[in-house]
Amino acid sequence: MPNDIKPLREEKVFKDPVHNYVHVQDRTIWSLINTPEFQRLRRIRQLGTTYLTFHGAEHSRFSHSLGVYEITRRIISQFERNNYPDWPVEENLVAMCAALLHDLGHGPFSHSIEEAFHMDHEDWTCKIILGDTDVNRVLREASPDLPERVASVIRKDYEKKIVVNLITSPLDADRMDYLLRDAYFTGVNYGTIDIDRILRMLRPYNGRIVVKESGMHAVEDYLMARYQMYWQVYFHPVTRSSEIILRQIFRRAGELYREGYAFGFLPQPLPSLFEDDLTVKQYLKLDESLIQTTFMQWSEEPDPILSELCCRFLHRRLYKYVEVDYIDNETIEEIRSSFAEVGLHPEYDFEIDFPTDLPYDVFRPNDSNRGSQILLLGKQDKLREISEVSDIIRSISGLQRGKNHLYYPHHKLAEVISKLPSKIASIFPISPD
Repeated sequence: MPNDIKPLREEKVFKDPVHNYVHVQDRTIWSLINTPEFQRLRRIRQLGTTYLTFHGAEHSRFSHSLGVYEITRRIISQFERNNYPDWPVEENLVAMCAALLHDLGHGPFSHSIEEAFHMDHEDWTCKIILGDTDVNRVLREASPDLPERVASVIRKDYEKKIVVNLITSPLDADRMDYLLRDAYFTGVNYGTIDIDRILRMLRPYNGRIVVKESGMHAVEDYLMARYQMYWQVYFHPVTRSSEIILRQIFRRAGELYREGYAFGFLPQPLPSLFEDDLTVKQYLKLDESLIQTTFMQWSEEPDPILSELCCRFLHRRLYKYVEVDYIDNETIEEIRSSFAEVGLHPEYDFEIDFPTDLPYDVFRPNDSNRGSQILLLGKQDKLREISEVSDIIRSISGLQRGKNHLYYPHHKLAEVISKLPSKIASIFPISPD
C-alpha cells in the first residue's frame, strides 16, 4: 500500500494550550479539519456536564481531537526519525486520520446522551466516515479504500493491530491527551504527566506499541494520574448528579413523546431520536446549542416533571446525595414506596449511582488478550507486562472501588421528611442549607 501523504505547500498550525502547537502538514488532514462534520465538534463539550462542577471545563471535542492527532503525529515522527523497522510507514495517514476522527460521532454532552439513548459514539463515528458526508469524500479523494481503513481502526478490527494500538490501548494517544487537557481545563493537578518522556520511550515492536523499560516511572505516573482523574474529576458526585438529571430529562421527554404528548417545542431531529430512527444527516444536527435551546423551551412545558428537571439542569439546582457502602434491594424498594406515599415521584425523585473504574488490569497467564496490556521492552528485547515489574502498578491493578450514591431533591424531601418512616428518613441527611 503506497503512502497516501500529500504535503501542504505550507504547514498549518493551531495554537494549543496543552501541546503548544498542533502541526498540520498533510493536505488530507487539513481538509478533514475543515469539513462540517469535524467543525461540529466545536459545539460538543469534551467533558459533558462537568462544567457544572469545574467551571473551566468548557473545552470541546474539537480541541481534544486535534490533540490526539498531534500526539499521534509526534509518535509517528519519532518512529520515522529513529528508523524503527517495525512501524509500517505506509499506515501513517490511516493512523493520523483515525486519531483525528476517533470522536467524530460524539453527541451532545458526550457520554451522557449515549447512556440516555443506548447509543455508541464509535458506531456513529463509523457511520459518518462511511456515509454520504464531506469526511467520506475527503478520505476517498486521498485513496478509495481510506474510509474503510479508518473505520476499521475505529472498530478495532484493522489488520495492522499496531495502528489500533496507537489509537486505542491502555497507553494511547487518546488517553494521554484527555488526561492532560481535562486536568488543564478543570484546574486540577492530578492529570499532569511527563508526556515528552513517555513519547520518547514508546517503541514499535512485533506488531504493537511497547515502552522501553527505562520509561517505566513515567508510565507509573501516567496510570496514577488516570486513577486520580477518574475519582476526583470524571466520577465527581456533583457531576454525576448533573448527568442523572440530564438522563432524566431525556427519559421523561421520551415517555411523553410515546404517550402522544403535545410538546410546545420539539425541533427536528428530536422526534427521530426518540424513535431510534436517526439518519447520519439528522444525527449531525444534534449539538449542545440545540439541546440547551430545547431545555430552555421545555422549562415552560405544562408537564411538571419535565419542566422542573429542565429548570434544575439550566439553573444548576442539582440533586443532593448521600454516600452509603451498601444498600439492599429491599431497602431500595422501601424508599421508592415511601417516597410515593408522601407525594414524591419514586423514579424521578430518587436515583442510585454506583461509579466504578478499573485503572489497569494485570495480565494473567491464561489470558490470551495480551494486546490490552502495557508491555516493557528490556534488555535482549525481553518483554514484561508492567505490573510484573512495578509495585505501584501492582497496587492499583485489578482494583475496582466505588460506593453507592443516593441522589434526591433536597428541598422537596425536606418538606415531607417528617412523614417518612424513621428507617427511611434516617438514610437522608436533611438539614438547612
